Amino acid sequence: MTIGPDEFEAVDIRLGRIVAADEFPEARKPAYRLTIDLGPDIGVKHSSAQLVGAHSKEELIGMLVCCVINFPPKQVGPFTSEVLTLGFKNTAGDGWIVITPSKDTVVLGDRLR
Repeated sequence: MTIGPDEFEAVDIRLGRIVAADEFPEARKPAYRLTIDLGPDIGVKHSSAQLVGAHSKEELIGMLVCCVINFPPKQVGPFTSEVLTLGFKNTAGDGWIVITPSKDTVVLGDRLR
């Protein structure tokens, strides 16, 4: 499927920083409950992310991540996932590897262009 610039622009991808990562034993697939600071304009949001096996909870704290903020919230068991944390499938094991900038000279909440 091919999309144009207008369809791509409709997906609002923003930069956030993980401030908390908690076990999520109620999830069907191994996942963490993430708390992500997306800057002063968007605020703090929550995400269920299948990162177990690719990232430890400790490694995730403070990590910059890319999140889709304009998808509807998704109920994952007892938890509401408000944003989609983006990543690639971990070919060396379980989970997903988050997309993160290699430098932290960016502003939380900035939009991916």
